[in-house]
Amino acid sequence: MRRRVLLLVTITLVSMLVSTRLFYHFEQAHNPAVKTVWDALYWWGVTAGSVGYGDVVPVTGAGRAVAVFAIMTGFFVFANVIALMAESLHAYLDRRERGKVKLAVRDHIVICEYTSVADEFVQAIPQCPEFAGRPVVIVSDLVERNPYPKHYFVGNVPVSPSALRYAGIEHAAYVFIFANLRFADPDVKALHTVSRVRRMNPDVRVFVELIDPETDLLHDAPPGLVPMDSRELLRIILAGRPLDAWLHQTLQDLSGGAEAGA
Repeated sequence: MRRRVLLLVTITLVSMLVSTRLFYHFEQAHNPAVKTVWDALYWWGVTAGSVGYGDVVPVTGAGRAVAVFAIMTGFFVFANVIALMAESLHAYLDRRERGKVKLAVRDHIVICEYTSVADEFVQAIPQCPEFAGRPVVIVSDLVERNPYPKHYFVGNVPVSPSALRYAGIEHAAYVFIFANLRFADPDVKALHTVSRVRRMNPDVRVFVELIDPETDLLHDAPPGLVPMDSRELLRIILAGRPLDAWLHQTLQDLSGGAEAGA
């Protein structure tokens, strides 16, 4: 891409310098419209740009030959610029679809790992007033392209700091981390992701799905972490019960536990 741009710039500059100089040389003694080199430069811009005002036209055979050269190079450059713009737009849209673009979102929901439970949760998000209107970002390498075009997508492992930055984790309001059963110990991987998330956004509310909700790893987990029982969550979703009731109850239980501990 960069080489093509450099080539087009070079062709444009060569065409401008050569055509302007030759046109002025051949026309200035015979063409009353060409009195200075600036007139020739103006003619080149109008001719190469295929505008053709007609106020400055060649009157000599050599000048017409120069005009043909300017028109051909103008067509070549113009066509290639349009092609480059189309390719750049297509490449950007493709990167966005594959989750390779840094997102500019705030107060959003980040879904780490695209598992079956996560998929059910994403579909149920609109039912929850607490989440209504919030952008949703899915971070996962389990799929190659955005599974929900209405949401955002980052195609990478959630534990990656660069993936979390692409997801705008520092501005997120909620983070839901789901267990990835591809790993020998999914809870270790999930809590590792929790650690990365909290380093980048200490104030974000983090929910994490644990295979073993009683794991001793929770003893050293950061405060404010909300363990999720995946079976209970899936039961609520399949039953069509509102997620906001589950969310508020979960937060209330967490708050009550914190007060009891104090």
